[in-house]
Amino acid sequence: MIKNLEEKEIKFILENNYIGHLSYIYKDKPYVVPITYYYDQDNNAIICYSGEGHKITAMRKNNAVSLQVAEISTVNNWKSLLVHGKFEQHFGSNAKAYLHAFSLGVKDVIMEKEHIKLDYISEFSSKIYKGDNPIVYLIKIKEITGKKRLK
Repeated sequence: MIKNLEEKEIKFILENNYIGHLSYIYKDKPYVVPITYYYDQDNNAIICYSGEGHKITAMRKNNAVSLQVAEISTVNNWKSLLVHGKFEQHFGSNAKAYLHAFSLGVKDVIMEKEHIKLDYISEFSSKIYKGDNPIVYLIKIKEITGKKRLK
């Protein structure tokens, strides 16, 4: 049976995962890419970062985005949610503070979920910048929906 997720289930899934699928529109085409994220409950936002490229260019032009996060055990036992929100780029000390929160948050989730202690962001994110600063952005949450199927 498929049911709607309750708000507490949605928050639990967002807080206890760090990989999602970001969707955005560019030149009238939908794109979906996997990303590492951190759910910032205090600001009702998803914190992310990236290098300059297609995804960032697209989101600057059309800031309506969504993020899908799933926990799948079997074909008959899964939970999935969809966050609808707005891309919001941050700069300077503000970006630095969000990147710090992202790094600490993702490391905590990995420690709790996988029992692995990580020291550096490069251990869970493969983005290399060669001297460029990372682009730090939020997905400001507008709406979240979710479904689950349990035996």
